[in-house]
Amino acid sequence: MFIATISFLFQGCGVSYSLSGGSIPENMKTVTVLYFENIAPMVFNTLSQNFTEGLKERIRTQSRLSQVSDGGDAIFEGFITNYVIAPAAVDATTDRAGLNRLSITVKVKFTSRVDETGESDFEESFTQFKEFSGDVNAQEATLNQDIIKMLTEEIYNRAFANW
Repeated sequence: MFIATISFLFQGCGVSYSLSGGSIPENMKTVTVLYFENIAPMVFNTLSQNFTEGLKERIRTQSRLSQVSDGGDAIFEGFITNYVIAPAAVDATTDRAGLNRLSITVKVKFTSRVDETGESDFEESFTQFKEFSGDVNAQEATLNQDIIKMLTEEIYNRAFANW
């Protein structure tokens, strides 16, 4: 009953509210997610495809927006600009890395074609990382999946959680 009352109160505000914390303008109906090319010096073969699809999936599961291949009311575009594996902690007994960190940076440009003020538009870089021990080759695909989830959540929240 309480949720229904709050939902009713926000009906006339011109903004659509959801329980996931996002706020998407009522007149925004479609979204276009362009392919995020990997221009990082170090490349993981499927990262561009996996990131692009991960962002589409995040939007599909957390919003009411329909995805279109071109000309959406909201447009996400950009590049994967950095992919780095670096030591995060040294093992004192061997002087080697006891813990490593995989970091991915994505530069994102978000454009809202329904926001005439342009205030919701942004162009910025997002970085997330995951620490691991052992051989990266055995874990790299899983690490990438985890980092993509964190990146897409941060990007989605930046675009649609304007609180």
